[in-house]
Amino acid sequence: MKIGIIGLEKSGKTTIFNALTASDVQTNAYASSRPEPNMAVVAVADPRVDRLKEMYQPRKTTYATIECVDFVGFSSGEDKKEIFTASELALVKTADALALVLRNFHDEIVDGILGPPDPLADLETIITELVLSDLILAENRLERIEHYVKRGASTPEMEIEKKALLKVRETLEKNALISSLDLSPDEVRQLRGFRFLTEKPLMVIVNSDEERFNHSRDLLAAIQCTMPAVEFAGRFEMELSRLSPDDAREFMEDMGIETSARDRLTMLAYRLLGYITFFTVGPDEVKAWTVMKGDTAVDAAGAIHSDLARGFIRAECFSYDDLIRHGSEKALKDKGLFRLEGKSYLVQDGDIMSIRFSV
Repeated sequence: MKIGIIGLEKSGKTTIFNALTASDVQTNAYASSRPEPNMAVVAVADPRVDRLKEMYQPRKTTYATIECVDFVGFSSGEDKKEIFTASELALVKTADALALVLRNFHDEIVDGILGPPDPLADLETIITELVLSDLILAENRLERIEHYVKRGASTPEMEIEKKALLKVRETLEKNALISSLDLSPDEVRQLRGFRFLTEKPLMVIVNSDEERFNHSRDLLAAIQCTMPAVEFAGRFEMELSRLSPDDAREFMEDMGIETSARDRLTMLAYRLLGYITFFTVGPDEVKAWTVMKGDTAVDAAGAIHSDLARGFIRAECFSYDDLIRHGSEKALKDKGLFRLEGKSYLVQDGDIMSIRFSV
């Protein structure tokens, strides 16, 4: 899973990035623009993996991961034509979801430059910039299609693409998101290669100072009318990420923070993207795998290795909850809780699977 972190200048994106990844990237009001985005991969904390590790004592334990990419902050304005450079745009298009960071903190220097925080206005600005980026792409492609049509080089697929792009342009001109469109399967297929930004799942991180944290209920409610949102005490949680777990827990309790920033973002991203986790276990390795809710056993096999999907025969599986409840694989077999599932089986969160295959 890859999460792109974007937002306006001085919104505290890199502070959030540091809090999520325990990185130590420079963050201050005078920090200069970076030539490249910051990137880091973090493990998804899952107590089920820890419990399976205790039970199987594997030589290796592998958690699911999230890749976080912190893009350079952007500003809007008449002289600003593109919010991302070509290389940045290519990278942000690979993100599975975008996290929009909104400034909800006071800072004497930042307030002096940008004024007091106004998260809802900033959200509107970010959405407008994303819409404009997509609109430029859609209009450029429509111009090229018209060129082919005039030359008599149009194809049936191109006609479907044109129809879909006209819907996209109309939606974007209303400052609405492409994700709100009801497109046919053929239209979705023709647009897939564009990887429009407003087609991606969007979530909001409200970056609050310690005084405002846990006092932004109305703000969060207003944002959650349109998209999922979570509140972080960015600077505070950046410092927490650098402490030992025991010390961090003590400070978190004082602030009323139940789980780490990383864990809260993970839970939000999983809900937003519809991800679930299944496991493979054994003496060699206990590993967590991420698939989409509604994926089949063949999809799960493919997540492990393409050969397993190609030669899929059956999936031998049982549930994590049953294993914990009864204590061992032998007990599950005695109770008939081992299952052999076919290609159409829909993987459930917490399934423990072993793929039988032949290639």
